Amino acid sequence: MSYSSVDTFWILMAAVLVFFMQPGFAMLEAGLTRGKNAGNIVMKNFMNFSLGTLAFWIVGFSLLFGRDIGGFIGMPDFFAQHMDLMAGTPYPDLAFLLLQTVLCAVTAAIVSGAMAERTKFSSSCLITILISLLIYPIVGHWSWGGGWLAGLGFHDFAGASVVSLTGGICALTGAKALGPRIGKYNDDGSVNAIPGHSLPLACLGMFILWFGWFGFNGGQTLSLTGEQTILKAASIFFTTNIAAAAGTTTAMVTTWIRYGKPDVSMTLDGSLAALVAITAGCDVVSVPGAFVIGALAGIVTVFLIEFIDQKLRIDDPVGAIAAHGGCGASGTLLTGLFSVQDGLFYTGEIRLFLVQLAGVVAMALFVFVAMTLVFRILQATIGLRVSAAEEINGLDFKENGLVPAYELDRSDDLEDLSQALKAGEAPEGAQEIPLDQAIPDSVMASPQPVGGHALY
Repeated sequence: MSYSSVDTFWILMAAVLVFFMQPGFAMLEAGLTRGKNAGNIVMKNFMNFSLGTLAFWIVGFSLLFGRDIGGFIGMPDFFAQHMDLMAGTPYPDLAFLLLQTVLCAVTAAIVSGAMAERTKFSSSCLITILISLLIYPIVGHWSWGGGWLAGLGFHDFAGASVVSLTGGICALTGAKALGPRIGKYNDDGSVNAIPGHSLPLACLGMFILWFGWFGFNGGQTLSLTGEQTILKAASIFFTTNIAAAAGTTTAMVTTWIRYGKPDVSMTLDGSLAALVAITAGCDVVSVPGAFVIGALAGIVTVFLIEFIDQKLRIDDPVGAIAAHGGCGASGTLLTGLFSVQDGLFYTGEIRLFLVQLAGVVAMALFVFVAMTLVFRILQATIGLRVSAAEEINGLDFKENGLVPAYELDRSDDLEDLSQALKAGEAPEGAQEIPLDQAIPDSVMASPQPVGGHALY
Protein backbone atom coordinates (compact mmCIF):
# COMPACT_ATOMS: atom_id res chain seq x y z
CA MET A 1 0.00 0.00 0.00
CA SER A 2 1.22 3.49 -0.77
CA TYR A 3 -0.14 7.01 -0.42
CA SER A 4 0.49 10.38 -2.01
CA SER A 5 2.42 12.97 -0.03
CA VAL A 6 -0.79 14.85 0.81
CA ASP A 7 -2.53 11.68 1.98
CA THR A 8 0.49 10.60 4.01
CA PHE A 9 0.58 13.98 5.73
CA TRP A 10 -3.13 13.69 6.58
CA ILE A 11 -2.70 10.17 7.98
CA LEU A 12 0.22 11.34 10.13
CA MET A 13 -1.76 14.32 11.46
CA ALA A 14 -4.70 12.05 12.27
CA ALA A 15 -2.35 9.66 14.07
CA VAL A 16 -0.98 12.54 16.14
CA LEU A 17 -4.52 13.60 17.09
CA VAL A 18 -5.38 10.07 18.17
CA PHE A 19 -2.10 9.79 20.09
CA PHE A 20 -3.09 12.95 21.98
CA MET A 21 -6.12 11.03 23.23
CA GLN A 22 -3.77 9.02 25.46
CA PRO A 23 -3.19 11.89 27.92
CA GLY A 24 -6.93 12.53 27.64
CA PHE A 25 -7.69 9.03 28.91
CA ALA A 26 -5.02 9.36 31.60
CA MET A 27 -6.41 12.67 32.90
CA LEU A 28 -10.02 11.47 32.78
CA GLU A 29 -9.13 8.31 34.69
CA ALA A 30 -6.93 10.09 37.23
CA GLY A 31 -9.53 12.79 37.83
CA LEU A 32 -12.39 10.33 38.44
CA THR A 33 -10.37 8.27 40.93
CA ARG A 34 -8.64 9.07 44.23
CA GLY A 35 -5.47 11.07 44.60
CA LYS A 36 -3.60 8.25 46.32
CA ASN A 37 -3.62 6.36 42.99
CA ALA A 38 -2.89 9.23 40.59
CA GLY A 39 0.79 8.40 40.05
CA ASN A 40 0.06 4.74 39.43
CA ILE A 41 -2.67 5.63 36.95
CA VAL A 42 -0.53 7.91 34.81
CA MET A 43 2.32 5.37 34.90
CA LYS A 44 -0.08 2.63 33.83
CA ASN A 45 -1.44 4.71 30.94
CA PHE A 46 2.08 5.65 29.86
CA MET A 47 3.12 2.00 29.75
CA ASN A 48 -0.13 0.95 28.08
CA PHE A 49 0.85 2.96 25.03
CA SER A 50 4.51 1.95 25.07
CA LEU A 51 3.96 -1.78 25.54
CA GLY A 52 0.97 -1.80 23.20
CA THR A 53 3.04 -0.12 20.48
CA LEU A 54 5.72 -2.81 20.69
CA ALA A 55 3.27 -5.72 20.77
CA PHE A 56 1.28 -4.36 17.83
CA TRP A 57 4.49 -3.77 15.84
CA ILE A 58 5.86 -7.25 16.52
CA VAL A 59 2.74 -9.27 15.62
CA GLY A 60 -0.55 -7.39 15.99
CA PHE A 61 -0.56 -5.34 12.79
CA SER A 62 0.34 -8.23 10.53
CA LEU A 63 -2.27 -10.42 12.19
CA LEU A 64 -4.92 -7.72 11.75
CA PHE A 65 -4.28 -7.32 8.03
CA GLY A 66 -3.17 -10.89 7.27
CA ARG A 67 -5.07 -12.94 4.72
CA ASP A 68 -5.75 -15.77 7.14
CA ILE A 69 -6.64 -15.50 10.81
CA GLY A 70 -6.12 -19.18 11.49
CA GLY A 71 -2.55 -18.65 12.58
CA PHE A 72 0.74 -18.30 10.76
CA ILE A 73 0.17 -21.45 8.69
CA GLY A 74 -1.60 -20.72 5.43
CA MET A 75 0.01 -17.29 5.02
CA PRO A 76 2.82 -17.92 2.50
CA ASP A 77 4.23 -14.43 2.47
CA PHE A 78 3.44 -13.53 6.08
CA PHE A 79 6.98 -13.90 7.37
CA ALA A 80 8.63 -12.03 4.53
CA GLN A 81 6.18 -9.18 4.83
CA HIS A 82 6.47 -9.15 8.61
CA MET A 83 10.25 -8.90 8.47
CA ASP A 84 9.88 -5.95 6.10
CA LEU A 85 7.50 -4.34 8.57
CA MET A 86 9.86 -4.76 11.51
CA ALA A 87 12.77 -3.42 9.47
CA GLY A 88 10.82 -0.25 8.70
CA THR A 89 10.66 -0.71 4.93
CA PRO A 90 7.80 0.81 2.91
CA TYR A 91 5.70 -2.35 3.35
CA PRO A 92 3.33 -1.44 4.77
CA ASP A 93 3.23 2.34 4.62
CA LEU A 94 4.56 3.43 8.00
CA ALA A 95 2.11 6.31 8.31
CA PHE A 96 -0.74 3.81 8.11
CA LEU A 97 1.00 1.56 10.62
CA LEU A 98 1.30 4.50 13.04
CA LEU A 99 -2.40 5.32 12.71
CA GLN A 100 -3.36 1.70 13.35
CA THR A 101 -1.00 1.60 16.35
CA VAL A 102 -2.62 4.55 18.09
CA LEU A 103 -6.08 3.08 17.44
CA CYS A 104 -4.96 -0.16 19.06
CA ALA A 105 -3.63 1.77 22.06
CA VAL A 106 -7.06 3.26 22.73
CA THR A 107 -8.43 -0.24 23.40
CA ALA A 108 -6.00 -0.85 26.26
CA ALA A 109 -6.66 2.62 27.68
CA ILE A 110 -10.37 1.78 27.96
CA VAL A 111 -9.62 -1.30 30.06
CA SER A 112 -7.35 0.62 32.40
CA GLY A 113 -10.12 2.90 33.69
CA ALA A 114 -12.55 0.15 34.65
CA MET A 115 -9.85 -1.75 36.56
CA ALA A 116 -8.41 1.29 38.29
CA GLU A 117 -7.37 1.51 41.96
CA ARG A 118 -6.95 -2.21 42.69
CA THR A 119 -5.04 -3.88 39.83
CA LYS A 120 -1.43 -5.02 40.09
CA PHE A 121 0.84 -3.01 37.83
CA SER A 122 2.50 -6.17 36.49
CA SER A 123 -0.86 -7.67 35.55
CA SER A 124 -1.94 -4.45 33.89
CA CYS A 125 1.15 -4.55 31.69
CA LEU A 126 0.51 -8.16 30.65
CA ILE A 127 -3.14 -7.41 29.87
CA THR A 128 -2.09 -4.57 27.57
CA ILE A 129 0.38 -6.80 25.74
CA LEU A 130 -2.16 -9.58 25.18
CA ILE A 131 -4.85 -7.20 23.95
CA SER A 132 -2.45 -5.55 21.49
CA LEU A 133 -0.86 -8.81 20.41
CA LEU A 134 -3.95 -10.95 19.82
CA ILE A 135 -7.38 -9.79 20.99
CA TYR A 136 -7.66 -6.47 19.16
CA PRO A 137 -5.96 -7.72 15.95
CA ILE A 138 -8.29 -10.72 15.65
CA VAL A 139 -11.43 -8.61 16.10
CA GLY A 140 -10.03 -5.93 13.79
CA HIS A 141 -9.28 -8.49 11.11
CA TRP A 142 -12.92 -9.56 10.98
CA SER A 143 -14.04 -6.05 10.05
CA TRP A 144 -11.03 -4.15 8.69
CA GLY A 145 -8.63 -6.82 7.51
CA GLY A 146 -10.80 -8.58 4.96
CA GLY A 147 -12.35 -11.04 7.40
CA TRP A 148 -15.79 -12.62 7.47
CA LEU A 149 -17.65 -9.55 8.78
CA ALA A 150 -16.18 -7.39 6.04
CA GLY A 151 -17.47 -9.94 3.54
CA LEU A 152 -20.97 -9.60 4.96
CA GLY A 153 -20.89 -5.83 4.59
CA PHE A 154 -20.42 -4.99 8.29
CA HIS A 155 -19.89 -1.23 8.72
CA ASP A 156 -17.66 0.16 11.45
CA PHE A 157 -15.92 3.12 9.89
CA ALA A 158 -13.57 4.12 12.70
CA GLY A 159 -13.94 1.60 15.52
CA ALA A 160 -17.12 1.83 17.61
CA SER A 161 -17.05 -1.95 17.79
CA VAL A 162 -13.50 -2.88 16.78
CA VAL A 163 -11.97 -0.47 19.31
CA SER A 164 -14.61 0.62 21.83
CA LEU A 165 -16.79 -2.48 22.11
CA THR A 166 -13.66 -4.64 22.32
CA GLY A 167 -12.22 -2.41 25.03
CA GLY A 168 -15.55 -2.24 26.84
CA ILE A 169 -15.98 -6.02 27.00
CA CYS A 170 -12.37 -6.41 28.16
CA ALA A 171 -13.16 -3.82 30.84
CA LEU A 172 -16.35 -5.62 31.88
CA THR A 173 -14.55 -8.94 32.17
CA GLY A 174 -11.64 -7.42 34.08
CA ALA A 175 -13.73 -5.42 36.54
CA LYS A 176 -15.87 -8.49 37.22
CA ALA A 177 -12.81 -10.67 37.80
CA LEU A 178 -11.22 -8.12 40.13
CA GLY A 179 -14.26 -7.43 42.27
CA PRO A 180 -15.22 -4.02 43.65
CA ARG A 181 -12.97 -1.60 45.49
CA ILE A 182 -12.91 -1.90 49.28
CA GLY A 183 -15.83 -0.02 50.77
CA LYS A 184 -17.81 0.20 47.54
CA TYR A 185 -20.70 -2.09 48.54
CA ASN A 186 -22.26 -2.80 51.92
CA ASP A 187 -23.61 -6.10 53.17
CA ASP A 188 -27.14 -4.74 53.04
CA GLY A 189 -26.79 -4.13 49.30
CA SER A 190 -26.36 -0.37 49.48
CA VAL A 191 -23.73 1.43 47.41
CA ASN A 192 -21.17 3.86 48.83
CA ALA A 193 -19.86 6.88 47.00
CA ILE A 194 -16.16 6.90 46.09
CA PRO A 195 -15.78 10.31 44.41
CA GLY A 196 -12.82 11.17 42.20
CA HIS A 197 -10.31 13.68 43.51
CA SER A 198 -10.36 16.19 40.63
CA LEU A 199 -13.30 16.92 38.34
CA PRO A 200 -11.36 19.74 36.61
CA LEU A 201 -8.68 17.18 35.67
CA ALA A 202 -11.36 14.81 34.40
CA CYS A 203 -12.95 17.62 32.38
CA LEU A 204 -9.58 18.49 30.84
CA GLY A 205 -9.18 14.84 29.85
CA MET A 206 -12.60 14.80 28.22
CA PHE A 207 -11.90 17.98 26.25
CA ILE A 208 -8.69 16.35 24.99
CA LEU A 209 -10.60 13.23 23.97
CA TRP A 210 -13.19 15.30 22.10
CA PHE A 211 -10.39 17.10 20.27
CA GLY A 212 -8.56 13.88 19.43
CA TRP A 213 -11.74 12.25 18.15
CA PHE A 214 -11.65 14.42 15.03
CA GLY A 215 -8.52 12.50 14.06
CA PHE A 216 -9.98 9.22 15.29
CA ASN A 217 -12.95 9.49 12.92
CA GLY A 218 -11.73 11.84 10.21
CA GLY A 219 -8.40 10.10 9.80
CA GLN A 220 -10.08 6.94 8.55
CA THR A 221 -10.66 8.58 5.18
CA LEU A 222 -6.92 7.87 4.71
CA SER A 223 -6.89 10.62 2.10
CA LEU A 224 -7.43 14.32 1.48
CA THR A 225 -6.92 14.08 -2.25
CA GLY A 226 -9.82 15.27 -4.38
CA GLU A 227 -12.81 17.45 -3.64
CA GLN A 228 -15.15 14.59 -2.78
CA THR A 229 -12.74 13.16 -0.20
CA ILE A 230 -12.28 16.56 1.42
CA LEU A 231 -16.03 17.06 1.60
CA LYS A 232 -16.39 13.60 3.12
CA ALA A 233 -13.82 14.45 5.81
CA ALA A 234 -15.66 17.70 6.56
CA SER A 235 -18.92 15.78 6.93
CA ILE A 236 -17.29 13.29 9.29
CA PHE A 237 -15.87 16.10 11.42
CA PHE A 238 -19.29 17.74 11.64
CA THR A 239 -21.29 14.60 12.42
CA THR A 240 -18.72 13.74 15.10
CA ASN A 241 -19.07 17.14 16.74
CA ILE A 242 -22.89 17.24 16.54
CA ALA A 243 -23.18 13.80 18.12
CA ALA A 244 -20.83 14.72 20.97
CA ALA A 245 -22.69 17.96 21.69
CA ALA A 246 -26.02 16.14 21.66
CA GLY A 247 -24.81 13.39 23.99
CA THR A 248 -23.33 15.88 26.42
CA THR A 249 -26.59 17.81 26.54
CA THR A 250 -28.89 14.82 26.96
CA ALA A 251 -26.71 13.31 29.68
CA MET A 252 -26.77 16.62 31.54
CA VAL A 253 -30.54 17.00 31.21
CA THR A 254 -31.13 13.36 32.19
CA THR A 255 -29.11 13.71 35.40
CA TRP A 256 -30.76 17.05 36.17
CA ILE A 257 -34.20 15.44 35.97
CA ARG A 258 -33.20 12.19 37.64
CA TYR A 259 -31.00 13.50 40.48
CA GLY A 260 -32.20 17.07 40.86
CA LYS A 261 -28.78 18.43 39.87
CA PRO A 262 -26.84 18.53 36.57
CA ASP A 263 -24.13 16.01 37.37
CA VAL A 264 -20.58 16.73 36.16
CA SER A 265 -19.08 13.25 35.88
CA MET A 266 -22.15 11.80 34.18
CA THR A 267 -22.16 14.67 31.70
CA LEU A 268 -18.53 13.91 30.85
CA ASP A 269 -19.46 10.27 30.33
CA GLY A 270 -22.30 11.39 28.06
CA SER A 271 -19.80 13.19 25.83
CA LEU A 272 -17.60 10.13 25.65
CA ALA A 273 -20.52 7.80 25.00
CA ALA A 274 -21.78 9.93 22.10
CA LEU A 275 -18.32 10.11 20.53
CA VAL A 276 -18.08 6.33 20.75
CA ALA A 277 -21.54 5.79 19.29
CA ILE A 278 -21.05 8.02 16.24
CA THR A 279 -17.72 6.39 15.40
CA ALA A 280 -19.32 3.46 13.55
CA GLY A 281 -21.42 5.44 11.07
CA CYS A 282 -19.94 8.95 11.05
CA ASP A 283 -19.31 8.61 7.30
CA VAL A 284 -22.76 7.36 6.30
CA VAL A 285 -25.27 9.16 8.54
CA SER A 286 -26.81 12.58 8.01
CA VAL A 287 -26.37 15.45 10.44
CA PRO A 288 -29.86 14.88 11.96
CA GLY A 289 -29.03 11.18 12.20
CA ALA A 290 -25.80 11.98 14.04
CA PHE A 291 -27.75 14.20 16.42
CA VAL A 292 -30.16 11.37 17.26
CA ILE A 293 -27.36 8.82 17.70
CA GLY A 294 -25.43 11.12 20.03
CA ALA A 295 -28.53 12.14 21.98
CA LEU A 296 -29.55 8.53 22.55
CA ALA A 297 -26.03 7.61 23.67
CA GLY A 298 -26.03 10.38 26.26
CA ILE A 299 -29.24 9.04 27.78
CA VAL A 300 -28.30 5.37 27.52
CA THR A 301 -24.98 5.80 29.31
CA VAL A 302 -26.62 7.31 32.41
CA PHE A 303 -28.99 4.38 32.88
CA LEU A 304 -26.38 1.82 31.86
CA ILE A 305 -23.89 3.11 34.45
CA GLU A 306 -26.60 2.78 37.09
CA PHE A 307 -27.47 -0.75 35.96
CA ILE A 308 -23.86 -1.96 35.91
CA ASP A 309 -23.09 -0.38 39.28
CA GLN A 310 -26.27 -1.10 41.21
CA LYS A 311 -27.77 -4.24 39.62
CA LEU A 312 -24.73 -6.10 38.30
CA ARG A 313 -22.61 -4.72 41.20
CA ILE A 314 -19.57 -4.32 38.98
CA ASP A 315 -17.36 -1.46 40.15
CA ASP A 316 -16.23 0.68 37.20
CA PRO A 317 -14.71 3.91 38.56
CA VAL A 318 -14.88 5.83 35.26
CA GLY A 319 -17.96 4.39 33.52
CA ALA A 320 -15.87 2.83 30.75
CA ILE A 321 -18.02 -0.28 30.38
CA ALA A 322 -21.16 1.76 29.70
CA ALA A 323 -19.61 4.50 27.58
CA HIS A 324 -17.41 2.25 25.44
CA GLY A 325 -18.97 -1.19 25.59
CA GLY A 326 -22.63 -0.25 25.75
CA CYS A 327 -22.52 2.75 23.44
CA GLY A 328 -20.03 1.11 21.08
CA ALA A 329 -22.60 -1.63 20.58
CA SER A 330 -25.57 0.74 20.34
CA GLY A 331 -23.78 3.06 17.91
CA THR A 332 -22.93 0.12 15.67
CA LEU A 333 -26.55 -1.05 15.70
CA LEU A 334 -27.92 2.45 15.10
CA THR A 335 -25.75 2.68 11.99
CA GLY A 336 -27.89 -0.14 10.60
CA LEU A 337 -30.90 2.11 11.08
CA PHE A 338 -29.57 5.57 10.18
CA SER A 339 -27.18 4.88 7.30
CA VAL A 340 -28.43 6.98 4.40
CA GLN A 341 -27.04 4.39 1.98
CA ASP A 342 -28.60 1.17 3.22
CA GLY A 343 -30.05 1.77 6.68
CA LEU A 344 -33.49 0.49 7.62
CA PHE A 345 -35.00 3.95 8.11
CA TYR A 346 -33.89 5.09 4.64
CA THR A 347 -34.29 2.00 2.48
CA GLY A 348 -36.73 -0.18 4.39
CA GLU A 349 -34.20 -3.03 4.17
CA ILE A 350 -33.22 -4.74 7.42
CA ARG A 351 -30.16 -6.56 6.10
CA LEU A 352 -27.53 -4.06 7.31
CA PHE A 353 -29.03 -3.94 10.77
CA LEU A 354 -28.90 -7.73 11.03
CA VAL A 355 -25.29 -7.77 9.85
CA GLN A 356 -24.44 -5.11 12.45
CA LEU A 357 -26.19 -7.16 15.12
CA ALA A 358 -24.27 -10.28 14.13
CA GLY A 359 -20.99 -8.38 14.30
CA VAL A 360 -21.70 -6.93 17.72
CA VAL A 361 -22.72 -10.31 19.16
CA ALA A 362 -19.75 -12.14 17.64
CA MET A 363 -17.20 -9.59 18.80
CA ALA A 364 -18.64 -9.35 22.31
CA LEU A 365 -18.81 -13.12 22.69
CA PHE A 366 -15.28 -13.73 21.43
CA VAL A 367 -13.72 -11.01 23.58
CA PHE A 368 -15.67 -12.07 26.67
CA VAL A 369 -14.60 -15.71 26.38
CA ALA A 370 -10.99 -14.92 25.48
CA MET A 371 -10.51 -12.34 28.22
CA THR A 372 -12.23 -14.53 30.83
CA LEU A 373 -9.58 -17.14 30.08
CA VAL A 374 -6.82 -14.51 30.27
CA PHE A 375 -7.97 -13.17 33.62
CA ARG A 376 -8.36 -16.64 35.13
CA ILE A 377 -4.83 -17.55 34.09
CA LEU A 378 -3.49 -14.32 35.59
CA GLN A 379 -5.41 -14.89 38.81
CA ALA A 380 -4.00 -18.40 39.11
CA THR A 381 -0.40 -17.30 38.43
CA ILE A 382 0.83 -13.79 39.28
CA GLY A 383 -2.52 -12.56 40.59
CA LEU A 384 -4.70 -9.66 39.44
CA ARG A 385 -5.41 -7.64 42.55
CA VAL A 386 -3.25 -5.93 45.15
CA SER A 387 -3.74 -6.76 48.82
CA ALA A 388 -6.28 -4.92 50.98
CA ALA A 389 -3.52 -3.03 52.81
CA GLU A 390 -1.95 -2.00 49.51
CA GLU A 391 -5.28 -0.79 48.19
CA ILE A 392 -5.96 1.28 51.31
CA ASN A 393 -2.48 2.80 51.27
CA GLY A 394 -2.92 3.67 47.63
CA LEU A 395 -1.21 2.12 44.64
CA ASP A 396 1.14 5.08 44.38
CA PHE A 397 2.75 3.95 47.62
CA LYS A 398 2.90 0.17 47.25
CA GLU A 399 3.16 -0.27 43.48
CA ASN A 400 5.40 2.65 42.58
CA GLY A 401 7.09 3.72 45.83
CA LEU A 402 5.58 7.20 45.78
CA VAL A 403 4.45 9.35 48.67
CA PRO A 404 0.82 10.23 47.85
CA ALA A 405 1.46 13.93 47.41
CA TYR A 406 -2.20 14.92 47.29
CA GLU A 407 -2.94 13.30 50.63
CA LEU A 408 0.26 13.71 52.68
CA ASP A 409 -0.26 16.20 55.50
CA ARG A 410 2.61 18.68 55.09
CA SER A 411 2.11 19.92 58.65
CA ASP A 412 3.51 16.66 60.00
CA ASP A 413 7.08 16.86 61.20
CA LEU A 414 8.49 14.04 59.08
CA GLU A 415 12.25 13.77 59.08
CA ASP A 416 12.82 12.11 55.72
CA LEU A 417 11.23 10.18 52.89
CA SER A 418 11.46 6.81 54.62
CA GLN A 419 9.55 8.16 57.60
CA ALA A 420 6.96 9.63 55.24
CA LEU A 421 6.50 6.26 53.56
CA LYS A 422 6.26 4.51 56.94
CA ALA A 423 3.61 6.99 58.05
CA GLY A 424 1.51 6.05 55.05
CA GLU A 425 1.41 2.33 55.75
CA ALA A 426 -1.74 0.55 56.81
CA PRO A 427 -1.52 -2.76 58.70
CA GLU A 428 -2.47 -6.03 57.07
CA GLY A 429 -6.18 -6.69 57.52
CA ALA A 430 -7.08 -3.01 57.77
CA GLN A 431 -10.42 -1.90 56.38
CA GLU A 432 -11.43 1.18 54.42
CA ILE A 433 -12.85 3.98 56.57
CA PRO A 434 -16.44 4.77 55.52
CA LEU A 435 -16.70 8.07 53.70
CA ASP A 436 -19.15 9.55 56.17
CA GLN A 437 -16.55 9.03 58.90
CA ALA A 438 -13.56 10.16 56.86
CA ILE A 439 -15.15 13.52 55.91
CA PRO A 440 -16.22 15.90 58.69
CA ASP A 441 -19.95 16.56 58.81
CA SER A 442 -19.31 20.28 58.53
CA VAL A 443 -18.03 19.92 54.98
CA MET A 444 -20.57 17.40 53.73
CA ALA A 445 -22.89 19.06 51.23
CA SER A 446 -25.64 16.56 52.02
CA PRO A 447 -25.86 13.20 53.81
CA GLN A 448 -26.18 11.44 50.44
CA PRO A 449 -24.29 12.75 47.39
CA VAL A 450 -26.43 13.26 44.31
CA GLY A 451 -25.77 11.87 40.85
CA GLY A 452 -23.02 10.35 38.78
CA HIS A 453 -19.89 8.83 40.27
CA ALA A 454 -20.61 10.65 43.52
CA LEU A 455 -23.75 8.52 43.85
CA TYR A 456 -22.01 5.32 42.87
